Amino acid sequence: MNITQLARRLRVPADELREKLPELGFDIGQKALKVPDRDVGRIMSAWKAYKKRQYLAKKREEQRAREELKQKVVDGTAEKIEIPAVVTVREFAERLNLPIAKVMQELMRAGILASLNERIDFETATIIAQDLGYITEHEGEASKGRQEDEGVDRLAEALKASDDDALVQRPPVIVIMGHVDHGKTLLLDTIRKTNVVGGEAGGITQHIGAYQVEHNDQKITFIDTPGHEAFTVMRSRGAKVADIAILVVAADDGIQPQTKEAINIVKASGMPFIVAINKIDKEGANVERVKGQLTEFDLIPEDYGGKTICVPISAKQNQNIDQLLDMLLLVFDLEKEKIVADPSRHALGTIIESHVDKGQGPVATVLVQTGTLHVGEVVGLRGMNYGKVRAMKTWSGEDVKDAPPSMPVRVLGFKSPPSVGDVLEVPENPKDLEKLKAQPHKKAGAGEITIASTKKVQAEEESEDHATLNVIIKADVLGSLEALIGMIEKIDNPYVSVKIVSRGLGNITEAEILQAEATNAFVAGFNVKVVKTAERLARDKNVKTGEYTVIYKLFDEIVDKLKLLVPAEKIYTELGTLKILAIFNKIEKGIIAGGKVLKGEVRLGATARVLRNEEVIGEGRIATLQAGKVDVKDVMQGAECGFTFEGKTKLEVDDIMEFYTEEEKERTVEIEGAN
Repeated sequence: MNITQLARRLRVPADELREKLPELGFDIGQKALKVPDRDVGRIMSAWKAYKKRQYLAKKREEQRAREELKQKVVDGTAEKIEIPAVVTVREFAERLNLPIAKVMQELMRAGILASLNERIDFETATIIAQDLGYITEHEGEASKGRQEDEGVDRLAEALKASDDDALVQRPPVIVIMGHVDHGKTLLLDTIRKTNVVGGEAGGITQHIGAYQVEHNDQKITFIDTPGHEAFTVMRSRGAKVADIAILVVAADDGIQPQTKEAINIVKASGMPFIVAINKIDKEGANVERVKGQLTEFDLIPEDYGGKTICVPISAKQNQNIDQLLDMLLLVFDLEKEKIVADPSRHALGTIIESHVDKGQGPVATVLVQTGTLHVGEVVGLRGMNYGKVRAMKTWSGEDVKDAPPSMPVRVLGFKSPPSVGDVLEVPENPKDLEKLKAQPHKKAGAGEITIASTKKVQAEEESEDHATLNVIIKADVLGSLEALIGMIEKIDNPYVSVKIVSRGLGNITEAEILQAEATNAFVAGFNVKVVKTAERLARDKNVKTGEYTVIYKLFDEIVDKLKLLVPAEKIYTELGTLKILAIFNKIEKGIIAGGKVLKGEVRLGATARVLRNEEVIGEGRIATLQAGKVDVKDVMQGAECGFTFEGKTKLEVDDIMEFYTEEEKERTVEIEGAN
């Protein structure tokens, strides 16, 4: 047999075969053109055994390398990478800095068949990454945790550094938490004797508010956190700056999802709390049922023999409010030793809320936690010069020159709106921040806003089975913007996703419209307006915009738009296979050929995959079909036929053709995270 023919059968270059044959015991010479026929069978068997040994050696080496990588993960010496909650295979490979083929191989090894643009969740990515010798962590969590820890550390350091003699009692900071529409804001409204609820869109608190009141000559600071599920991050943040929590539960509704979340936050923080069972005046109110539900969370009410203080109230009817405040001061009295600060030191506090005022520029609500903040002081955030305090106002609008510990104030004078949750600090030496004054800052409301989030919204590449909705979001305050981003990040669907093209504060301007035109994006505004010139431009450019005052209505709009983008399901029906027996003629769009149906049927108009040596080399369509020189619509198994094949693939005799049909069916899907 010709050595080239043998090499072809063994699927190896002829030169390589010549080189390896002596190792296998067949010395035929380096220039030999033929192999004795008696040796062909033996060579093929020896070659098969050689390839098997080679394969097993490779597998053992791969296994050894994999075990070494896994050991690095166990030892904690492996490289750490950040992975978002959902990531495409392509981006996953890029983050690992590995060839896509290797990553896909590992996925297949784990029984996962995924394309380049297919998405995998964090858990799957973690398993694969560990097999490849990497330690994973949620994207954003590490830096977010470091920032939060840094803030907590700075506050702890400040208190530790203070002279015990300088520490004085400060007003307690109370956070009001609970489920949406359980009466948190109305309770605070009753305590403050003002009307906030009336100004809330849809009766739902959209941002964190901080207020200070007096009861029995004792000042008390309250933080009102939104109850809707969109505000998880904001609610958690409100808890971190508070000393005592009031958990509001409606007597007619009982414990709900956000109630459970609030309980978990409070428990995790170790914060003392009181349960206010609200709406006892309503029909269907059942205080005992709520108390029973509390026991399921190991919160045993006092009259059940436990330590959980429960006060039945009606915020609407101003019933038992004084009793609630008395119990609050009682808890405060027990915690007095911990609720202290040094008013003589430089101020340190937390940004509770931030927005851009049309006339005053960037404004932030600051809760001073230690020290005293003075008008005229330079303030820093994250080591940067963030401006000079031009003015301070209380929640009621009163101008103040000084803000002592536990006092919430609206601060004017920031260069740009700070991020909610940032720790504000007045430096010991303002000159430490002087060098940063020269650094450029983005114009307030005009640029992108950096938002701390648990994961990054991924930009999905458009594919046949995946569509992306581009969105531009503008909001009035950072807290609301954070909440919106948080809600969108929860959206999960294998067929559609949201890409946030840009986000920012302030009204929607021509810049957003032009950006939307370039990116085919929907522009959504929360508590902001589309300026007149931008409105006209949007009409001219056919850009869709929306203005919303209730946050979950904006979210619902995005979900509705996503559902319209869900691609139809393609249903493939396999028809049969045919072997090409003859090639008759080449035409402009394809080839006229003949063949025999091996299985199933051949159908006019069907799509055909062309296989050569068991590999797919192309596709095409059956444009005409004949049996016995008669045009037919189908030909069954065992029969011969002639046909016109339309396609770019060049057919050859003995090629196999697989026929199938393709139909589209509308998908009915749920958008995870929208419920």
